[in-house]
Amino acid sequence: MRLCRAEYKEIVRSTEHLRPTRQCMKMLKDRFPNHSQSTLLSIFSLEYQKRTKRTISRHHLPEVIEGYYQRYLGEAKARPTSPVLLELANEVDLSPALLARVILDRFLQDMGGETPSKTVLNSMLKEPSLIPDQVLANNIYQCTINDCCYGPLVDCIKHAIGQEHEVLLCDKLKERNLSFLDENQLRNMGYDKTPDIILEVPVAVEGHIVHWIESKASFGDDHSHRTYLNEQFWSYWNRFGPGLVIYWYGFIGELDCQRDRGILLKDCFPTDIVTLSHATQQDRSPESQIQDNE
Repeated sequence: MRLCRAEYKEIVRSTEHLRPTRQCMKMLKDRFPNHSQSTLLSIFSLEYQKRTKRTISRHHLPEVIEGYYQRYLGEAKARPTSPVLLELANEVDLSPALLARVILDRFLQDMGGETPSKTVLNSMLKEPSLIPDQVLANNIYQCTINDCCYGPLVDCIKHAIGQEHEVLLCDKLKERNLSFLDENQLRNMGYDKTPDIILEVPVAVEGHIVHWIESKASFGDDHSHRTYLNEQFWSYWNRFGPGLVIYWYGFIGELDCQRDRGILLKDCFPTDIVTLSHATQQDRSPESQIQDNE
């Protein structure tokens, strides 16, 4: 979905006071019924991550962490079956999964007397049944499954969705009988930083030559697109020529301003691909085409 900047800003304004819970996402979908759930979630996730980066430092102050931990202990003792950690996360405006990590870290320090390793911490966040406290394990689990922006469950879903769209892109190319090399093949050939697809024979899309295609299972906003341009797209352009970026969940329409410089943006697989053979056929005179058909 291609959004004008004004429409995108309207959605962003509606996310400013939302928490990263599935209930809040339902509210956003109810307000913007004409936009897909995936597009709205991607926009919200990007905006919430920006908000978190601005405020995360104050949540990590030692006295603040201790305050959160003591509040959790008191509430959990008084209401052992309630999702007190999830409620606390919403109250202090911190991602439930990130607060769960802070509280688990503090709990393990209490148990062992030292800071736990990231390996131990990550394994318990992924599998709360490993936590030697059933009430805390339940609270960690509630935070993980209700957070739509952070946490091991979200990471797993994002990875799966990214792979799904790369497979979709490859299937579309095969349907068009286009010869290409995927990222794994390119790495085996010794390339270190490559787009998802390099076409062995370039094509034209909307009058623009395309040598490579990058798949992004996300929404293209100003910040993410600028980052991708600087860290990925321009280096692809320098090495392989002009290319196409597909933001499957849409992008701000005004960002599609680099076509003449060799970066084309789309929100779906293009339907108007012109191959070299088609172009050659179109350039030939009608008389020669008739002779071939006789």
